[in-house]
Amino acid sequence: MTAYFDALETRESAVREKDLFEKLPSFLARAMTQAEGLKRWLGDIDPQSIDSRSALASLPVLGKQDLMSAQAENPPFGGFAAADALRGNRVFMSPGPVWEPQGFGADPWQAARALFAAGFRAGDIVHNAFSYHMTPGAFILDEGARAMGCLIFPAGVGNTDSQVEAAARLRPTAYTGTPDFLKIMLDRAVESGLDLSSITHAMVSGGALFPSLRDEYYLRGIKTLQCYATADIGVIAYESAAENGSPYPGMILNENLILEIVRPGSGEPVSDGEVGEVVVTCLNEAYPLIRFATGDLSAVVEGPSPCGRTNTRIAGWMGRADQRTKIKGMFVDPKQVDAVMKRHPEIARARLVVSRADNQDSMTLHVEAGGGAELDAASISATLSDVTRLKGDVIGVEAGSLPNDGKVIADERDYEN
Repeated sequence: MTAYFDALETRESAVREKDLFEKLPSFLARAMTQAEGLKRWLGDIDPQSIDSRSALASLPVLGKQDLMSAQAENPPFGGFAAADALRGNRVFMSPGPVWEPQGFGADPWQAARALFAAGFRAGDIVHNAFSYHMTPGAFILDEGARAMGCLIFPAGVGNTDSQVEAAARLRPTAYTGTPDFLKIMLDRAVESGLDLSSITHAMVSGGALFPSLRDEYYLRGIKTLQCYATADIGVIAYESAAENGSPYPGMILNENLILEIVRPGSGEPVSDGEVGEVVVTCLNEAYPLIRFATGDLSAVVEGPSPCGRTNTRIAGWMGRADQRTKIKGMFVDPKQVDAVMKRHPEIARARLVVSRADNQDSMTLHVEAGGGAELDAASISATLSDVTRLKGDVIGVEAGSLPNDGKVIADERDYEN
């Protein structure tokens, strides 16, 4: 059995990086011609100059709210989709609402590579229990499995008894869906005296795969891995496993994607290992999203996977980056904390802690100095007040002491008392 989906997975990292940034300028030039909304968003830039990570980091981050605003002004895609993607194709609606066009060709969301790593092979019969209603969730895995040569049963969500009965008769070898629904199906099968032992491997997403649940599936003969996917990008990263099905640490970044982990509220990349917001640039001709902020937190895991795949690993989903918080009746955004840091370059890291004392909200900016610089708490406090229109204290803390959890704003108020 072939160990890898293709040779791209085991390239030297430097070769992959060179290939991506050689392709990016011409891709960006085409995208700005075909997608007027993207061109307006990026402004007057020379696409040929965007040939490195530092050059890419100079471009604005596209948040989901930015995309939604553009789509509201210029429905349905805000000018971010290529015209050719809108003919003879599908369009999906995710909560927000956000409209997404399906990409070109087979496996437009790049799911096949993740499925292969999870043990899916041509000839497998796949019970797909993701939703086929409005959102692209089911289609992401459906298109990837079909591109591999699998036979798909589009089960969708709900109707547990009917799904179990169908699976007992069809005898699928694989499952795609949320982590918990597979257990619901297996338990219902036991109650009904039906046999679902044909399912031997699963790819799950859209929810937490807790270790205890993965272990339970393993004891029931099902090797279960998970992928990290979004409706806008598709499969961003995926797990791999040893021969016995034991997952290796972290998730492997998919090919044809440029990943950045940035400080929430800013477009500035953080150091490897530091938690920040996942920002992705995808070389998708139909839907070219450049520096798209997913709103999810993660961190780069050091070194390549033991499975031999050489792309960057991330820690998986670590929470949401949107930390906008109301203090004394006014919203404070991570972008405002970033604005304070930009006015005071002596600050290396900052964290706004929101608490409550004497029945009143209070905020304190904890700051770490960079490179032995001196911190002027009074000056920083004045800037904080100017930016947020709220008074707050500033405390200098020891370098490296702020938690590595991606939080720029930490709301520590007790909402139960």
